[in-house]
Amino acid sequence: MTLTARPEQRRDEHVPGDNDMWVMVLGDMIIFAGYFIVFMIYRSMHAREFLAAQEHLDVNIGVVNTVILLTSSWFVVRAVTAARAGRSAQAIRLVYGGGLGGVLFMALKGYEWVAKIRAGHGNSEMFYSFYYVVTGVHLIHVLIGLIVLGTVVRELRNPGRRRATVVESGAIYWHMVDLLWVIIFALFYVMR
Repeated sequence: MTLTARPEQRRDEHVPGDNDMWVMVLGDMIIFAGYFIVFMIYRSMHAREFLAAQEHLDVNIGVVNTVILLTSSWFVVRAVTAARAGRSAQAIRLVYGGGLGGVLFMALKGYEWVAKIRAGHGNSEMFYSFYYVVTGVHLIHVLIGLIVLGTVVRELRNPGRRRATVVESGAIYWHMVDLLWVIIFALFYVMR
């Protein structure tokens, strides 16, 4: 027996964003999964070296960065809700809040990188080679995410545009960036 939704239910139920964004997010997740698998293989082959290098990471900075990105995602979720309700001015302010979280994340990550490099932890250590590449590629994604959020703001400012799919697609990308960070934080900072 097949259940079918009433016509009024079908109009409200949809996959947020557009299909192209979902394909891009899936592709990015697959690429990062490859990074994570290679990292785990090398980590298992050089466990002592990785653990010794990992001890120099500041877990507190990692936690603060995680809280910053999760909070920025909360702002973006609220922005989507506001945009769907037709409250564009509120949605714009909330997107700015999400973007501010991205900027804070990048500043804190930059500070952390400079501190590690000044302490002598460079690419000559295998753990830090992975750390700089993976967090660097993630930082590029954060920067792209800020550009995406800027596009969302532009969309919301123009009364003739305000397409829900653009706002939702921007949120999907931003949430992917946050999810990737949570995995990076777990692998590099927490897992021992």
